[in-house]
Amino acid sequence: MTTRVNDQLLRALSDARGCYHQLTLLVGPARSGKTNALNELSSAVKSTITNVSLAVASDLLELTPRQRSLRIPDLLNQIIETDTSIVLLDNLELLFDTTLKQDPLRLLQGISRQKTIVATWQGFSTDNKLTYAEIGHPEYRIYDAVDGLIVNSY
Repeated sequence: MTTRVNDQLLRALSDARGCYHQLTLLVGPARSGKTNALNELSSAVKSTITNVSLAVASDLLELTPRQRSLRIPDLLNQIIETDTSIVLLDNLELLFDTTLKQDPLRLLQGISRQKTIVATWQGFSTDNKLTYAEIGHPEYRIYDAVDGLIVNSY
């Protein structure tokens, strides 16, 4: 992790503790170093990283599509029930699956009221807008305002 990103993440963690949503998003395109940055942060704050897609997918396999949509918030709450005060989340792609009918940012904000969350976000943050995927992609999302802190990895 570059010193700049490392410093920004540590500062964001400190700032997040005073916010209603204790959420920090590490934003960048694929292969921009988000996971590496999260690994280094993990060592610094002595917390483990949860691969959200992997953790959630196994619990959803035997459920109907409707049940899957209803269970996602509960599964995320189970993930954050750790002994650590900072929860690190990577690989959020499953949350954007259109069949789940979820708003991933709202889900992250919801769980970040209980604990400090640092999550990777594949996309871009420019001009006070947060995007996920590219225009035309079925999972494309754009948010005008984010109640959380953003650190760019690019």
